[in-house]
Amino acid sequence: MAVTFGLSPEQADIKALARDFADREIAPHAAGWDRAEAVDRAVVKKLGAVGFLGLTIGEEFGGSGGDHLAYCLVTEELGRADSSVRGIVSVSLGLVAKSIAHWGSERQKREWLPRLTSGEALGCFGLTEPGTGSDAANLTTRAVREGDTYVITGGKTFITNGTWADVVLLFARTGSAQDGHRGVSAFLVPTDTPGLTRRAIHGKLGLRGQATAEIVLDGVRVPADSMLGPAGKGFSVAMSALAKGRMSVAAGCVGIAQACLDAAVGYAGQREQFGVPIAGHQLVQELLADIAVDVSAARLLTWQVADLIDRGLPFATESSLAKLHASEAAVRCANNALQVFGGYGYIDEYPVGKLLRDARVMTLYEGTSQIHKLLIGRTLTGVSAF
Repeated sequence: MAVTFGLSPEQADIKALARDFADREIAPHAAGWDRAEAVDRAVVKKLGAVGFLGLTIGEEFGGSGGDHLAYCLVTEELGRADSSVRGIVSVSLGLVAKSIAHWGSERQKREWLPRLTSGEALGCFGLTEPGTGSDAANLTTRAVREGDTYVITGGKTFITNGTWADVVLLFARTGSAQDGHRGVSAFLVPTDTPGLTRRAIHGKLGLRGQATAEIVLDGVRVPADSMLGPAGKGFSVAMSALAKGRMSVAAGCVGIAQACLDAAVGYAGQREQFGVPIAGHQLVQELLADIAVDVSAARLLTWQVADLIDRGLPFATESSLAKLHASEAAVRCANNALQVFGGYGYIDEYPVGKLLRDARVMTLYEGTSQIHKLLIGRTLTGVSAF
């Protein structure tokens, strides 16, 4: 029941390419990577070779071009196969490379984009701190100007790609605490810079194959021209990245939800109870129908965001709508799919337990569901509840 209408021939081709790649290079290994808490890093070069790390980036910088709907189609297929791999692309391309393409100097673009789009290098997004998650304007990591350099001290946590990344798009306070979001600047910090250390975070509920880390910066010195965008505009860099990043998360959630539907329908047709396949039981069909509705609604909300971006129209509220609905829908779909599987859904021999674990975090990062409700409410009423 996957929605295919409205796709150009090129978009249909890239969706087919992404599905084939996901089924061949990712899906057979997803359960093993989950158990080992480590994706095989060789997949990064494969993602680069097929062009998935360069979508929407200009060919002059090593990118593969394409529009944002094509990016969503690829992200959905990766999310269907393994959300840990989807996260590699969403962060390195969606948050880091796209930010460099939009905000970077010519030197920064030439230095980083060809490496990021090929998979030679990976990026991570250094925004979240131990004490500041949703309250991103109150960062405590500081960058102090000393001549032609900045000295950065602080810490970041829950950083996707953190132990693998070659560059951190890092957000630090260059103004006073009273400046709020106007005192935050963005920097491109190579991870081999002296004073930067990383520690892997293990034991996660979901996205277990993803390289997640804490990053500590102890007097990390970077050239002043490492700043991405103007001084004091780091919050704008972060929010512009996250507005599009939420579309990517939503697309990944559509992939999770689609995987739930595929698994539940397949199992319902095979499993027999009371002498007939459980697909013939009314309440099982109700569960399947609920999943199907959530999949289609989430997909179309996500495609709406991509269409607005590609037409150069405002999209921030629609991105919140898509991320809110798709993330919550992915959790519902996984719960319903587990119910179809019954006790077998609770065993990791079957896929729905992992799908539920991977779905749950989607309601938390890149804006919790509660934050998105406040963003949507502010647009509807004109009144901020923050």
